[in-house]
Amino acid sequence: MTQSPATARPAEELRDLLGEGEAITIVCHNNPDPDCLASALALGRIAADAGIDERRICYSGAITHQQNRAFVTLLDVDLEPFEPERVRDRPDGSLLALVDHSVPGRNNRVPEGTPVDVVVDHHPAEEIDARFVDHREELGATATVFTEYVRDLDVDLDGTLATGLLFAIRRETLEFLRGTTRAEYEAAGYLHERADVDLLRQLASPSVTGATLDAIATAIEHRRTRGSVLISNVGRTTERDALPQAADYLRTLEGVETAIVFGIVGRSIHLSGRTVDSRIHLGDALDDAFGDVGTAGGHRDMAGGEVPLGVFADYTADDEGLVDIVEQVVTARLVAELRLSEESSG
Repeated sequence: MTQSPATARPAEELRDLLGEGEAITIVCHNNPDPDCLASALALGRIAADAGIDERRICYSGAITHQQNRAFVTLLDVDLEPFEPERVRDRPDGSLLALVDHSVPGRNNRVPEGTPVDVVVDHHPAEEIDARFVDHREELGATATVFTEYVRDLDVDLDGTLATGLLFAIRRETLEFLRGTTRAEYEAAGYLHERADVDLLRQLASPSVTGATLDAIATAIEHRRTRGSVLISNVGRTTERDALPQAADYLRTLEGVETAIVFGIVGRSIHLSGRTVDSRIHLGDALDDAFGDVGTAGGHRDMAGGEVPLGVFADYTADDEGLVDIVEQVVTARLVAELRLSEESSG
């Protein structure tokens, strides 16, 4: 079942489904961001309003971006590490929900083929299968959909939830500059009157770790451009979320329309890209370049990916040599996919 904005009050259909449950597990995507976290928080409130006492919000990966850490801390979001076995054979009356992602096994650690009860998402995706699906690619944020639900269902909207949803919409749309629709402005207007301005200010300006600055500095140092495309790497880092921050910054370099940054994080290669080039759908490009060896995708102008190191994961005797190999392989795939010239400049 697929819902759309034209469907009569999807919020009521969601509440009816939640009314059948006794417990709900809300699964965030890997390394959740504010849009995902705020959406999970809102669904938990809606589930509580529908009479579900047992509610769990789970995630996989890491929460390392300073804004994401601040979001969890300041809004006191109760998170648990995701355990696949707890959703594989769950009892009757235990519901499973995916927010800000939609398919088991894609950007999450839910076992493929696991039955899902609720999916609410705005990212491009196919083959979505759940008892309730609200998939709105045209919107700029999943938090926009949950703001609609909270409003339609008259769920208690305190300052914490209002601030979380408003910050998520602002962050996901890059302060209303990316993918924004009338629905985002209407949701923001509704939330603004109820949000905690001081809390919003704290979320918007968290402190940055030295490791994040080091990773961004490395990306600046290693940058190479081919026409309007910039490719760089941060080597090995523990700061996965430094990659999108570096991509955001490097995309603003004069003459650059597309910036892609990659690096080794743990046992995987992570990629993050940004573009303003209307000829490129970055999510599709990264999926075509790395989908056969990992997972990649996203929006036209903002995308990412992850490729397991496989047999090279324990190759630590010569870490510099491993970084060189990764740089050659990843760069070659990007050059081929984007049909770039082999010549580059620093």
